[in-house]
Amino acid sequence: MTDGKGGGWVTAGFAEIARSGIEGVRVEVLAKNLGVTKGGFYRRFRDRAALLDAMLASWRDGRIAAIEKQTALDGATARERLKGLIKLYSERMNTEAMAIELAIRNWARTDEAAATAVASVDAARLKNVGQLYRATGLPAEQADAKSFLFYCFIFGQSLLFLERGAHKRAQLLAKSAETLLDDGK
Repeated sequence: MTDGKGGGWVTAGFAEIARSGIEGVRVEVLAKNLGVTKGGFYRRFRDRAALLDAMLASWRDGRIAAIEKQTALDGATARERLKGLIKLYSERMNTEAMAIELAIRNWARTDEAAATAVASVDAARLKNVGQLYRATGLPAEQADAKSFLFYCFIFGQSLLFLERGAHKRAQLLAKSAETLLDDGK
């Protein structure tokens, strides 16, 4: 998640937001983490707000590009693609990406630009997954509802600490995925 201009600073910003939230994304902290002076920052960004804008743009554009790539059929059926997405997001946990996602969503509660970025990502995710559900033959309203449930599942399951062993968790995830893949007919 870099933006070309100041990419190292943006990457360092993402690492810090994952670690300590938006409050931790400070020029002094990032400079120290990168092992450089603050002067290097100001050669690339006019101020902290410019860095935060670059981070939001990078996150938004990266998440939208990812969902567009992940939902492209490319010879697969819509059901196969949905199954692949469920597997991708439920079988492996990218803890840093989830920490970034949560920190940006928390930031969006108090910042309009962050809220707009989150809304754009959510709209793209719901639209693309909804299109997959429509391609399975579901009517638009049902497809949109399944898309919403899909994301509730994807994000919710990653946040739950189930008091079950790995095998029980895998069974629960598989049964939940079956429900999401049921064509509702």
